[in-house]
Parts: sequence; structure tokens; C-alpha cells
Amino acid sequence: MEWADQGLRLDEMPKTFVIRTFGCQMNEHDSERLAGLLVADGMRQTDDMGEADVVVLNTCCIRENADQKLYGTLGSLKALVDAKPGLQIAVGGCLAQKDRELIQQKVGWVDVVFGTHNLTSAPGLLRRAASEGPVMEILNAPTPESIFNHLMAPDAIRELPYAAWVTIQMGCDNSCAFCIVPAVRGPEVSRPLRDIVAEVEGLARRGVSEVTLLGQNVNSYGRDITRRRPLFADLLRQVGGVEGLARIRFTSPHPKDLRPETIEAMASVPEVCEQLHLPLQSGSNRVLSAMRRGYTAERYLERLAAAREAIDDLGVTTDVIVGFPGETEQDFEDTLAVVAEAAYDSAYTFIFSPRPGTRAADMVDEFIAPEVIAERFDRLKTVVDRASLSRHQGRIGKVEEVLVEGVSRRDEAMLTGRTRQGKLVHFAPTAPGMRGTPTAGALARVTITAGHPHHLSGRLVEVTARPRHRVRIPVASA
Repeated sequence: MEWADQGLRLDEMPKTFVIRTFGCQMNEHDSERLAGLLVADGMRQTDDMGEADVVVLNTCCIRENADQKLYGTLGSLKALVDAKPGLQIAVGGCLAQKDRELIQQKVGWVDVVFGTHNLTSAPGLLRRAASEGPVMEILNAPTPESIFNHLMAPDAIRELPYAAWVTIQMGCDNSCAFCIVPAVRGPEVSRPLRDIVAEVEGLARRGVSEVTLLGQNVNSYGRDITRRRPLFADLLRQVGGVEGLARIRFTSPHPKDLRPETIEAMASVPEVCEQLHLPLQSGSNRVLSAMRRGYTAERYLERLAAAREAIDDLGVTTDVIVGFPGETEQDFEDTLAVVAEAAYDSAYTFIFSPRPGTRAADMVDEFIAPEVIAERFDRLKTVVDRASLSRHQGRIGKVEEVLVEGVSRRDEAMLTGRTRQGKLVHFAPTAPGMRGTPTAGALARVTITAGHPHHLSGRLVEVTARPRHRVRIPVASA
């Protein structure tokens, strides 16, 4: 129903907002929770930047181009600000936590800046800015109240009705030389196990069939609660017991904390997907030590082998950084050797990006020439793509369980979905003798017909489960 149909005057209509997100799954989920807070404050969400009364940019600062994306986006908004008096611009998240007052110094049309520790303050800060002018509020550390509010997400407006992210911890206690997360997210704080399970139970009752457990270092979950051992394996078992839940994923674990009990839980809890993202970062022990990663290449491969031995048909992905300060040709050759031995299903490969405030950013004398990094990056991609293609072609002929995501972006005549290993599959929407087509959230069996470096192609066999969430069907009034 249009607001005009309710007899509202223009000045009585609720403000509209749009959120643009930069960064990882944690940022995406933060945006879902922020949207819920703004709606609870009486605002209405829109996808149209031109329609919005409030534009919120939720930022990441893990890599250098994050800064460029933010300030480029803010620059492009200047014309909109000039054309629409009263439009409010807010910047939050990790880059806001890092840059603080610098954002409003660089960009004079930003009304609100808030950090990672006070996301729940955003609605109040927007109200303050409307009457007082530009506001910046950054907490140097989370308060007990902000931790509780930050981790709870009862009113989050989730993008997908059948899949949900669930935050299990915030912050990180590691000290990786290249990573700024501990500085902008703070130390590890774990949610009580019972609260996480209760949230998942609520999601399952609403029809969510897949959850992804989120944390900066998920397999250290609970270490701050017990002071003895992580509780991640216990959490996997309890979440796996939630009625109606079909799939559990998690990201990201740390190789040094991949314990035998976690591997055993992954192997024994049917709902836990056969998927493991295990960041390598480098295959050189010398570089790993300089990175302060806490493991050697040999130890990494041992734990990977243990996981593959225990978990049948395990899909493994990783992160690799090219050009860490001081990386020699031999160091890079060591990385190529480990990547080849690990034979990943896919890998996220990154060029080293110095982040101010990290140890690696101060290693200026050891920075690698850009042309050397570019050449190494191409060689790494060749090894990764070769392994990915081989593993994907090895799945030809297999019948996979696929969670349908909807129409493929590559071809509107095809559907797309994810296997339990997280692999993207494109397939035709019909099968012989089948009435209708599977909709988003359905589970289907798909025969794999072709393997490509970054996706699979398949043929629909049957739908095994219809979506559990309510599907809204638009009804036209006469």
C-alpha cells in the first residue's frame, strides 16, 4: 500500500533509507542488523539511492582499495546531496572505526560517523545530526551493553528468507602482522551458547534451512567463556540438533585452532556441510613466522589431511597473500608447492595491502616491487585454477544436493544453487515429468554434467524439499 493511500501528508511519511555494504560476511550481517534497527526506529528501507532520505555506507578496511571505494562513493554522492536538501549521509563499520574524524575532514557532507562498537547507536546519532549538525561517535572499546546489543540480532532484516548469518563472536585475539581486525573489532567476545542456539531455533521456526556461523576466528569460539578450551565443537552439535535446520556452514576458522574435536563434530553432525575454508596465507615457514600465523606449512598440511581423512567428500577453500614484505622467490615457490599439494577446490588470492597500524605496514624497506607481485600472482592463479578445474571435473556424473538460490545471473533460462561443499551449480529449471520449477530455498538433486574452474553445470533430477519459509505471492486488487 502506498503511503498516500493511507491519508498521510508528505511531512508525515516515514523517512526512507538505503544501506550500501563494503566487505565480508560480517559486514553484510551488520547491515542486516542495522536495517532492522532503522525500521524499528520508524524508517522504511528502499533500494533506490535517489529515493532515500538516509544513505548509510557500512565499511570494511581490510584492504587498501576499501578506502578508495568509500571515498569514491562519497564523492559520487555529492551531486545527490546538493540536489536533495535534508539528505543524510552516514558512514559506519571498520573503516569508520579506523579513520574517525578524518572522514568528515575529507568529505564535508557526511552527517554521521559511527564505529564497530556502537552500531546500535546509529538511529539516535541520525536524529542528533538532524538537529545538531554533523556527529562522530567512535568507542575505543566495546562496553558490556554494546557487546550484548551488537551480538543480538532479533530484528535483523535478512536478505534471504531461507538462509541466515548468525554471529557467534566478535573481535579477534590473534596478532597477524597484516591484519587490522583486532584494532577495529577489538578482542574476542563470544556469545553464550544458549543464546546462539535460541537464535537458530527462532530462525528455523521462520523457515530458514541454512545458517552460517560467523566470527573472526570461529573455532576459538568460547575460549573466553570457559578459559579452558574452545566450545566450537559443542556449538556445532547443539546447532545441528535444531529441528528443521538442514545445513550449517561457518567462517572463518584459523588453522592453528583446528582441533580434533572440531573435525570429529564436522564428520558426525549430518547438518554440518562438507565445506572447510582454511586460510593458508603463505606456504613459506619463514613468511608464516613473519606474519605471526602460529603454524608451519607442515602443520597446516597435517591438519588439512586429518580433516579430509575424517570428512568424506570435503570441499576445501583458502586465502593466500602474494607479496608479503620480504617474500623471496624461494618463499613464493614454497607457497606454490603447498597450494599444489593441497589441491584446493578454490582459493581467494590477494595482493599484500599495507594497512596503517599493522606490523606489516612498517616493513616498508621490505616491500615487494609491484611488477614482481603481479607476475607471482598470475603464477599462483594458474596453479589454483588447475586444481579447481580438476576437482570440479572429477564431480561429473555425481548427483549433488543443491540448495536453490534462484535464477542464474549468467543465464536467465537457468537456475543456480549451492552444493553442500558450497559449489555454485547452474542447471535447467525442469526435469522430465516434473510439474513447475523449484523456487529459491528448495532442495534439489542435480546431476553434474560439466566442471569449470569456478562453477559446475548440471541437470535437474528432482526436488526433494520445498522451501520451508513462507513465499509471498503478489495479489493484484481489482
